[in-house]
Amino acid sequence: MLFFNTAYSQQSSPYDEEEIAEKVDSVMQKMTLTDKVGEMTQLSIDMISEGQPYNLDEPHQLSDEKLKEVLVENRVGSILNVGGHAYTAEHWREIIRKIQEVAMNEKPTGIPVIYGIDTIHGANYTLGSTLFPQQIAIAATWDPQFAYRGAEVGAYETRASYIPWAFSPVLDIGRDARWPRLWETFGEDVHLAKQMGAAMVEGYQGEDAGGPYHVAATMKHFLGYSLPITGKDRTQAWIPERQLREYVLPTFKAAVESGALTVMINSGEMNGIPVHTNKDILTGLLRDELGFEGIAVSDWEDIIYLQSRHKVAKTYKEAIELAVNAGVDMSMVPLDLQFPKLLKELVEEGRVSMDRIDEAVRRILTVKFKLNLFDTPYYDEGMYDKFGSEEFAKDSYDAAVEAVTLLKNNNDILPLSKDSRILVTGPNAHSLTALNGGWSRTWQGTDPQYDTEGKPTVLEALRSRMGESSVSYVEGTSIDSVINIDEAVTAAGNNDVAVVVVGESPYTEKPGDLTDLWLPEAQRNLVEAIAETGTPVIMVLVEGRPRIVSDIEPKTEAVLMGYLPGDEGGNAIADILLGDANPSGKLPITYPRYPNDLVTYDHNYTDQIDPFFGTNAFNPQWEFGHGLSYTTFEYSNMQIESSEFDAAGQTTVSVDVTNTGEHSGKEVVQLYASDLVASITPAVKRLRKFEKIQLDAGETKTVTFTLMPEDLAFVGRDNEWITEAGEFALHIGPLSETIVYKY
Repeated sequence: MLFFNTAYSQQSSPYDEEEIAEKVDSVMQKMTLTDKVGEMTQLSIDMISEGQPYNLDEPHQLSDEKLKEVLVENRVGSILNVGGHAYTAEHWREIIRKIQEVAMNEKPTGIPVIYGIDTIHGANYTLGSTLFPQQIAIAATWDPQFAYRGAEVGAYETRASYIPWAFSPVLDIGRDARWPRLWETFGEDVHLAKQMGAAMVEGYQGEDAGGPYHVAATMKHFLGYSLPITGKDRTQAWIPERQLREYVLPTFKAAVESGALTVMINSGEMNGIPVHTNKDILTGLLRDELGFEGIAVSDWEDIIYLQSRHKVAKTYKEAIELAVNAGVDMSMVPLDLQFPKLLKELVEEGRVSMDRIDEAVRRILTVKFKLNLFDTPYYDEGMYDKFGSEEFAKDSYDAAVEAVTLLKNNNDILPLSKDSRILVTGPNAHSLTALNGGWSRTWQGTDPQYDTEGKPTVLEALRSRMGESSVSYVEGTSIDSVINIDEAVTAAGNNDVAVVVVGESPYTEKPGDLTDLWLPEAQRNLVEAIAETGTPVIMVLVEGRPRIVSDIEPKTEAVLMGYLPGDEGGNAIADILLGDANPSGKLPITYPRYPNDLVTYDHNYTDQIDPFFGTNAFNPQWEFGHGLSYTTFEYSNMQIESSEFDAAGQTTVSVDVTNTGEHSGKEVVQLYASDLVASITPAVKRLRKFEKIQLDAGETKTVTFTLMPEDLAFVGRDNEWITEAGEFALHIGPLSETIVYKY
């Protein structure tokens, strides 16, 4: 029996892979079947707290009786979630201490619990933590260092809460503007998302996930979750294998190669098969092909849903049989104790093999050892003096500033003069919850009582820089209804410019489903009414997905895309509006012009054919990779080291970039390739390389990219990656050169 050690080590795990395997063997030899199925069970904190699920007592407290039932009697190995809203770090520490004391002192095996939490853009379920921009905004920086640093800080503050497991990052590719979790992705391009996702995994886990400042990362959601036919959450997807391998799988492959310790399974159906039952995906692809060795955990209630929603199992017990045999190691049950009991029966009846149980438990125990939970279930709270620090806030601000994307700037109206009189209006102008979005202190992120103290809205940030007398405010509208547009119109006439902050209120998952991609009519009416006064309109978009603005965009003088920039978003947007920061964000998605015209940048040539048989059908509001600056950049001298190369070779592509404006600025140099003829209809172009550079006014830098054969590859007719011989056009900015690949 293992006992809780109050004098635990302050070091990370001292064990290598071989030693961990030996320790896992030793623990498993002492485990009964009851112990093992308990390890495969994950329950919500609601199941060990006073009160009822979804309606816990306030203030929150654990129940001694429920703790013993869950951990001691049923041997449950994992707990997750928060009871409705974020807790203080002190309360989290109290929770985890008590859980681990019961688990390690009273469970017959003494195996510690692995606690998981939705650390999405920082430790969002711990009050006072640092909230970073959401993933779509991080993608807009086009700089993986921000993905790495955001995850690193999130890991630090999650461990400061004594929690060792983060359910992040989302590696689903964001290619459907309708999908309510688009903002949780890194956008529509595979190469950009791969770089960002791998960096985030590395930021979470560091070189040793068992140390005091790192956590286990979770790859979400394997596989095909983000491309439902309807655009709505948790609905069916139809994805041919070739497209699955070319557009959906690569982000996960990169994360596996970066060492991700856990994976969460797609809640939906793919090609008519619920993924939680798909052994070809969960074992053949994930394990045998990618070589993933960590924990595969279900999503919330998804094994139960195989019976109640998907209708592929007659009973809950049959659903468990299907999912576990397919490859699910741990069930996020999360609100009943039937799972371990029924799983035990399935083993005793021979419907789930003991080998499969041992395989799952070995993976779970291995991760627990890698997180150093047996020796150090949590580290000393005195080790986390940077929690909620100004240093971390500066990291969040830097990411937000580099994410915000200037989409339009007629006559260089931005930056605004600090002598201007500004009207600020719109539903998101004075809302911190809007800047943060979902997964912010609460699941949906809609409750302002949990906003981080002292963090400004856009309105407050502008007033702090210009003085209250220079910045007037009229709400104008809510998200979807008129409040006082007439007052906003009157106020506009008394100001030099109107900053109209529009977009969405927070949401995630199923509550974020919509039936209309247009920006709500009330907000469009607000923009139009102010524009009719003749006062220039600066439209700021604070939204998780691109809402259609094609009818009102022509009435604006400038447009800023803020995405969901986090707690420092108000400061970042204000500094960009006033010229204290130079925008450098680029769109990680194609911003559509019409609701029925959702075409990504890497479309095929046939997607360009318009009704008049011209090639103007691809006509988005703004294209992927677009973003303006307060300075100008000129591209010249594109050079190819070798215009011909083969499978054993490579070539380099260089270009000179000059800042021809008057301000220092950052530019994202983007290299695209067009396969001119291929055995599979090629995309018009694909992003193959990118680099973000800083240039002072008048400065020139040479950017060099190395192209390998695999950088020009695609998935062919046999569902294998191939680089075919032929010509490729390379594009950087306005420049283009052709290279030839030979076998």
